[in-house]
Amino acid sequence: MAVDVLLRVEHLSKSYHTDAGDVPILKDIDLIVERGESIAIMGPSGSGKSTLMNILGCLDLPSGGRYILDGRDVGTLDADERAHLRSEVIGFVFQGFNLLSRATIQDNVALPLLYGGVAPAARQARARDMLDKVGLHGFETYLPSRISGGQQQRVAIARALANRPQLILADEPTGNLDTKTSHDIMDLFVALNANEGITLVLVTHEADIARYAKRLVQIVDGRIVADGPAERLLSARASS
Repeated sequence: MAVDVLLRVEHLSKSYHTDAGDVPILKDIDLIVERGESIAIMGPSGSGKSTLMNILGCLDLPSGGRYILDGRDVGTLDADERAHLRSEVIGFVFQGFNLLSRATIQDNVALPLLYGGVAPAARQARARDMLDKVGLHGFETYLPSRISGGQQQRVAIARALANRPQLILADEPTGNLDTKTSHDIMDLFVALNANEGITLVLVTHEADIARYAKRLVQIVDGRIVADGPAERLLSARASS
């Protein structure tokens, strides 16, 4: 059976130049993610996982190697082409909700569609649909300050879904939430992956959050040190 690959990185490296010389962050990373997978990228602070996420999100470029997203070699694209690919394929969810405080939550969700040139009526209709999908029907006219942190993250997820992405990149999406709300948000991600077929790549440093993914990629000092079924790797990690 043919493998349907959504993203592939080959011998990827990333260094930052400082006055003291180049500092390597990622070293010879190879990674394949198939459509419909759910993956947690886990590692300690400073391991390079957020740098890798930025490259996967076309927000940064590698220093070496190749990144192929949805069949396109990102390194061959100019800035405008990368921005178009990003808006077409990827939805982002971050630790900070990054909502506009003076805009309603419906307008917050509709914002990516404005940048995408979608007509006003269609923008608002799709924003309402996305809010329904994340369980916020009836909250459309609320300002972010009037809803809880967990609800704000649901708005951020709805905004990420607005352009109907193939891939959601979630960087520490539960970092600002209490335990119960964190698990509610992860249940929502699992449902989107299972029911909508959206590929999920999640960065976390928390084992209980990583367990929601089916596959775990562990990074230490800029290198992948383990890649396999999440439950097996996390159980081995806990017993070591």
